[in-house]
Amino acid sequence: MELYYSFSVLIVLASFFAYINYRFVKLPSTIGIMLMAIVVSLIIRFAGYQIFPETTTRLFKLISEVDFTEVLMGAMLNFLLFAGAIHVNFADLKQQRLPVLTFSTISVIISTFAIAGILYYLTPFFGVHLPFLYCLLFGALISPTDPIAVLGILKKANVSKALETKITGESLFNDGVAVVLFAVLVQLTQTDDAHISLGNISWLLAKEALGGLILGALLGYTASKALKSIDDYIVSVLITLSVVMGGYLIAHAIHISGPLTMVAAGLLIGNYGKKVAMSALTKDYLAKFWELIDEILNAILFLFIGFELLLIPDFETYWLISVATIAVVLFARFISIWIPSLIVPFKPKLSRGSLTMLVWGGLRGGVSIALVISIPKGAYNELLLEMTYFVVVFSIVVQGLTVSKVSNRVLQKPNRKVAVSEPV
Repeated sequence: MELYYSFSVLIVLASFFAYINYRFVKLPSTIGIMLMAIVVSLIIRFAGYQIFPETTTRLFKLISEVDFTEVLMGAMLNFLLFAGAIHVNFADLKQQRLPVLTFSTISVIISTFAIAGILYYLTPFFGVHLPFLYCLLFGALISPTDPIAVLGILKKANVSKALETKITGESLFNDGVAVVLFAVLVQLTQTDDAHISLGNISWLLAKEALGGLILGALLGYTASKALKSIDDYIVSVLITLSVVMGGYLIAHAIHISGPLTMVAAGLLIGNYGKKVAMSALTKDYLAKFWELIDEILNAILFLFIGFELLLIPDFETYWLISVATIAVVLFARFISIWIPSLIVPFKPKLSRGSLTMLVWGGLRGGVSIALVISIPKGAYNELLLEMTYFVVVFSIVVQGLTVSKVSNRVLQKPNRKVAVSEPV
């Protein structure tokens, strides 16, 4: 009953905020919901106990008792990634495989170390001495672009198909590298004699990422074969639901990447399955079902992100360094894209406009917040949480609301090449 109560409250709040946003605010749905949740959180923090003490106590209790990491990483993310991947054209993704692979692996590592190096020398100027290991930990959790935020915002951005595929593909696949780096660094912060080596990290990465992709491909192929033998949209929807829910249970049991499992399964069903196994009616129902799932869970997720402000004990303490961190993360994002563009033989290569869009369109979101909340309690949790929250809110609100304007400005002019040029 407690779970039903919590979920009911969140659905009611999400639908209310969505209605207000649609009628009056008229922002993109997810951003509008998140901003209203932030405003409500601020009112509650500063005046809640004076105006409506009982409601404030219940809301604080509700938010603090929800395991955001488990809810997002263990449930919502799987549905959202599958819903996003099922609509991605595999032929477009294959055409952009080299930049997608580069940005989802090498760029994540470059960004992690760039953020760590800058923060290590920057934080003392704000009266904080953050150990380098914790700087690396923050770099690992904030470097991956969030597939949920990216997929939602890019739908309305005016970018070329090639560039959209680069950004979308990177956001779908970079979780594997980031989660392995994050897990290793968390282990290092908890013990001095952890047996960590390049070989161990490589094995963890191979098991996490490749294992997830292989499992997802197997699930997607098996489900496609099952769909081919029937022509019933209700059973087809149930089969795809079983792929997501059962696939996560298998991935969790054998310790491989659940998100990458969902991405691979979604890509296969959305391309091979739709091509060989579905009638036009089934395709239509399946697309609408997963679109609804995507929109509903996105609304709840961004409501969560807005209310996570209530979990920051005293955000006035670190607000200056948190604002500075926004610039650090953007600069590291630029470095992590620019350096590979000089070295890796992309065909066609990146133009200045494409580089700008890859940097500005690389949004951070709920995944970063879920990871930072999962860090075991220690001396730096509050600082890391606040820095993460500032970066995520800036990313979703400022970058998310301006990505279309930036794309119109930088992609509709002749672009000077960075390394070489890409038609956009």
